[in-house]
Amino acid sequence: MSARAGIVVTGTEVLTGRITDRNGPWLADRLLELGVELAHITICGDRPRDIEGQLRFLAAEGVDLIITSGGLGPTADDLTVDTVARFCGRDVVLDAELEARIAAIIKPMMARFTGPGAPDFATVRAANRKQAMVPAGATILDPVGTAPGVVVPGTPTVMVLPGPPRELQPMWHKAIATAAVQDAIAGRTHYEQQTVRMFGLPESGLADTLRHAQEVVDGFHRLEITTCLRRGELEIVTRYEPEAAGAYAEVLALLRERHARAIFSEDGSRVDDLVARLLAGRQIATAESCTAGMLAARLTDPPGASAYLAGGVVSYSNDAKVDLLGVDAALIAEHGAVSEPVAEAMAAGALHRFAADTAVAITGIAGPDGGTPDKPVGTVCFCVALGDGRMLTRTTRLPGDRADVRERSTTVAMHLLLRALSTD
Repeated sequence: MSARAGIVVTGTEVLTGRITDRNGPWLADRLLELGVELAHITICGDRPRDIEGQLRFLAAEGVDLIITSGGLGPTADDLTVDTVARFCGRDVVLDAELEARIAAIIKPMMARFTGPGAPDFATVRAANRKQAMVPAGATILDPVGTAPGVVVPGTPTVMVLPGPPRELQPMWHKAIATAAVQDAIAGRTHYEQQTVRMFGLPESGLADTLRHAQEVVDGFHRLEITTCLRRGELEIVTRYEPEAAGAYAEVLALLRERHARAIFSEDGSRVDDLVARLLAGRQIATAESCTAGMLAARLTDPPGASAYLAGGVVSYSNDAKVDLLGVDAALIAEHGAVSEPVAEAMAAGALHRFAADTAVAITGIAGPDGGTPDKPVGTVCFCVALGDGRMLTRTTRLPGDRADVRERSTTVAMHLLLRALSTD
């Protein structure tokens, strides 16, 4: 069994959802790269009793390394170091050299505060002295901001990192190189990780295939397979030791055999990345109703992608479709704004308006009002138009609330783009 680790994310602001946890997932990826098995990620508030409870829980699970993030500031609610010291059975002592380093960091910061009411340096230094209190015998990690981290050796070893990602991430590399952490993860194992992405397949279909694979693939039990439905796509992540590569190859062959049309990526590439590559050297325009420009924003997400987006129109009202995209008012009156003929006219209008060679149009009913028995909420029409006159048009019903319909609509549009450009 590989070395195992647990992560404790502290902070009442994270626990209550005011701030999204970015540290847990980032640390999980780093542990995977090292070949360390992650057992748990827990989140708790800034309460010593709860922090210690999480530490004891992870220790009882037999992890070799515990990583904490947050609670290293100078204020009264920053209590992680004291709690970790108590958990490890160590006194907290003042490190004079560390105190001087912290003072040298905060002194130039104080120069920005002038005039009446400006904080006094001596007062601020006294407050920050708390950050120089460390568990006896711990390895100190120099601060990136003002908060140092520490590594406390033991069984388990505890790595204490600051909460802000801009401070935690640079400090990670120093922490992982310490002798105590290297000893704790000495039993780590090399893992391979592969990601397959699918679109247009229900989870139940994938589940049936994986059940079959469990019965027929020798060594299936050595594969750790997790599936996730995200924005209408299925993500299948498989982690395994190199010796189980043959079992993974058999599972992949079975996925290809049963779901070749649904697989769009076998190397983890997102549809956004694949579309970005196909758009190289092209100019694309968007015409959106119901998605409020979300497709245009998504198209500019990959690095350098803005180079191929010529422009976009968000046209909710019929007048806007007529005035901005040149859609015939009679066409809207005959078929309705949410219809394939109008989607095609919007795409053609975007091609012309922006002198583009590729265009995507989306028109739909995201809700909660506006649906009819013939066109209920979630009805969305799409069109991808290419400069040579070819069009790919679809109508679909998407589940969920307004946010779900909008997000899923952009995913459908990206996959239609992928299909159209792949056959270009």
